[in-house]
Amino acid sequence: MKSSPFNTQWLNLLFRLSISGVLALSAVNGNAITYYKSTGNHGEIRFSQFPPTNGKFEVVELRSDGRQVDAGQMAGTTDPNAQNNAPTTQDQEKQAMQKRIDELEKQENIRRCQSLRNNLASLNSGGRIYEQADDGSKQFLDDQTIEQRRDKIQQALNQYCSGQTT
Repeated sequence: MKSSPFNTQWLNLLFRLSISGVLALSAVNGNAITYYKSTGNHGEIRFSQFPPTNGKFEVVELRSDGRQVDAGQMAGTTDPNAQNNAPTTQDQEKQAMQKRIDELEKQENIRRCQSLRNNLASLNSGGRIYEQADDGSKQFLDDQTIEQRRDKIQQALNQYCSGQTT
């Protein structure tokens, strides 16, 4: 049976549409796409996302950018129960967010420790030390209160700021 130019053109168009569909799906999914290439009963080339039940077929994998995977480059698992240890985009976003939170907490802790050091330096400077009351008036601290505040600030520095340098 001869194939007419119309059949060849139609098969060519079908092939291109199939590949375009696979590429579009791979762009949306972001993962490698696996499809199966086989030959039909009448010699026509068939493409399917499901493996054919009879006859020989070729497994084709496409990367997310649409290029065909080289053999061994992406050793795809055929076991649907196999676990994928690669981090997902959501996991990566969580890790990045946690890293950012940790960095902000570290910066805030550094700022607080510097504030404690400044307060301790003020208490150790001598002279008359005062605090501003809620109504805006000055309340001068006596020696006993200053000593208690020094001890309290030193304890906080030892507990939260050990190992930090200014």
